[in-house]
Amino acid sequence: MYQFSYAEIMEEGVAVSKDRERQVLERSIALLEVANAARGGNYGKEAVEAVYYTRRVWIRFIEDLGNPENQLDDELRANLISIAIWILKEIEKIRKRESTNFQGIIDITTIIKDGIK
Repeated sequence: MYQFSYAEIMEEGVAVSKDRERQVLERSIALLEVANAARGGNYGKEAVEAVYYTRRVWIRFIEDLGNPENQLDDELRANLISIAIWILKEIEKIRKRESTNFQGIIDITTIIKDGIK
C-alpha cells in the first residue's frame, strides 16, 4: 500500500492547478494571436471568440485572487488583480471596436503565463 504525506498530495494539487492555469493562458494567447492575424481591419468571429474566452479567464482569475484562501502573498495578488483589470478594460475596448490592442494583451498574458512556476 502506498502512503503519501499530506504535503506531497497538496504539492501535487498545486502543480496540477498551475499547469491548468498555464494551459488556460496558452489557449487565450492562441485565440488572441489568431484574432490579431485575422482582423485585417475586420472584427470577425476570431475576435469574438478571443474576447469572450479571454474575458472569462481573467474574470475567473480575479475571483480566485480575491478569495481569502488564495495562498499568494497580498502584494502579488493585488498586482495580478490590477493586471487583470487592465486586460479586462482592453478587452472591452476591443469588443467595442475602440481598440485593436490584441498584441498588448498577448504580451502581458505571456509574461504572466511564463511566471507561473
